[in-house]
Amino acid sequence: MLNLIIRRLIQLPIILLIIYTLTLTLAWSIPGNPLENSEGRQPPAEVAEAMKRQYNLDSFWTFYGSYLYNVSGAKYAVEELSGRAGQERRAAQEAGRPAPHLTPFDMGPSLKYTDWRVSEIISGSLPVSMALGAVAMIIALLLGMTAGVIGAIRPNSAADLGTLAVALVGISLPSFVIGTVLLLVFPVLLGIGQVAAWGRVQDMILPAFTLSLPFAAYIARLTRMGMIDVLSQDFIRTARAKGVSEMRVLLKHGLKNAFLPVLSYLGPATALAMTGSFVVEKVFTVPGMGQHFVEAVRNKDLFLIIGVVLVFSTMLILLNMVVDLLYRWVDPRIT
Repeated sequence: MLNLIIRRLIQLPIILLIIYTLTLTLAWSIPGNPLENSEGRQPPAEVAEAMKRQYNLDSFWTFYGSYLYNVSGAKYAVEELSGRAGQERRAAQEAGRPAPHLTPFDMGPSLKYTDWRVSEIISGSLPVSMALGAVAMIIALLLGMTAGVIGAIRPNSAADLGTLAVALVGISLPSFVIGTVLLLVFPVLLGIGQVAAWGRVQDMILPAFTLSLPFAAYIARLTRMGMIDVLSQDFIRTARAKGVSEMRVLLKHGLKNAFLPVLSYLGPATALAMTGSFVVEKVFTVPGMGQHFVEAVRNKDLFLIIGVVLVFSTMLILLNMVVDLLYRWVDPRIT
């Protein structure tokens, strides 16, 4: 396992470099100027020119190198090791000025939100998206595995066909349709909950349920196929012949082995859910990363676009590594 962790950690910066290059290339090709956007800062012409030079927005390769120098932590290491950072802090303190902003992995300032840095925006919105995603994945596991087991006990029965139909609906319907229907039914028609509310535990139920349905549907299909395959194995028949209770056969022998495909799916699914669904956050007005990312694309806020993508990519890679470790723990035969 230690070799796996070391290998993945070595691969992490290489993968992030590739993702950064592709993301910046796509974001740079978006038409318009982030400093002249009708919904952006709209600074005076001379200020805009100074900001372009300061943030290297007039050259792709200069921006590419400067941003990579900052976000990789190289600038922080050079400034600290050379002592320049300490000198600048002391000079600012003596002059009564704020100390210069220097962080290990500096993702830069937001071009839309004045006086906000990308790290501050992400640190405020990421916990919201992660909480929403965690609740959504718990709901997805409970619904998906329950439906999958029910369908696998009696294949092609009415219960099995019913769970397959519900799973098909969950996969096929877009999140904005499900979310809109839930908003119309519960807060509007039944008066349960509030529209565009956030801050209470009950405000998380509808968006989390909406976010969980596609994942629950896929987990149900994986669990059903895995259970049908496992329940046909010889060791299951042997366990039943020995008089082991049906519940123990299903949960201990059947579900444990059928859970492996679900476990491999949980890595990318959890990362996707925890970084928030852009559509779900927009429908339910959830103050997560999704809303900021949508606004960043609309305003060509390069720093925020790249910051959100890098955070999401890092989570995806690390969660996949955790899933691989759990895979080996559940089934030691896997190498």
